[in-house]
Amino acid sequence: MTSVVELFPKSRKLAYDARQQLSQVQNGILPVSELYLSLDDLGMQLDIMESLVSRETPAQREMWKRKILEIRQNINDIRRQGDHFDRTFSFNLRQQRERDELLTRRRIKSNQSGMEDLTEEYQSINSSQNMMSDVIGNAESTYSSLRDQRNRLQGVNKVLADIGNVLGITSATMRVIERRDISDAYLVFAGIIVTLIVIYFCYFHFE
Repeated sequence: MTSVVELFPKSRKLAYDARQQLSQVQNGILPVSELYLSLDDLGMQLDIMESLVSRETPAQREMWKRKILEIRQNINDIRRQGDHFDRTFSFNLRQQRERDELLTRRRIKSNQSGMEDLTEEYQSINSSQNMMSDVIGNAESTYSSLRDQRNRLQGVNKVLADIGNVLGITSATMRVIERRDISDAYLVFAGIIVTLIVIYFCYFHFE
């Protein structure tokens, strides 16, 4: 028949193994659930030992009760440390998961923002290209218009020269007329400038 004397060494061995498992749990080698299973098995072993204590002599009963109590206290201490580690590990794991989710959302938001920036830059470039195309087209149109006007003016000068020849106007007379036109233009510009100067001084003098 099984006795306390036979079960006690096994219980101490289970308590030692549980202490080793606690170290493995703290190092991340063993899940905490394995430690709890070992502690439950050891607790049942101690329950059996307590039921067998009554079969011992009165002198031995107190000794075995004290030894069983020491092992139970050891079990409770291991369980408290396991619970503390489990709470700390779960808290750290939850924080890490929340941190990873936050970084993932930031990364996705950053990528979306980067795509929006690229889209806006592409649209801006297209708008600039369209504006430059319009400017170039307007410039080409203006250049063509000026070239046509020059050709028409050359034709007009030729026609006027032909008319002058027909009317008997000499080249010297034509040059005198052209110089007179230039002189008149200078006089007009000079008059405009003098008028502006007079208006300027009058404005600031009577202000």
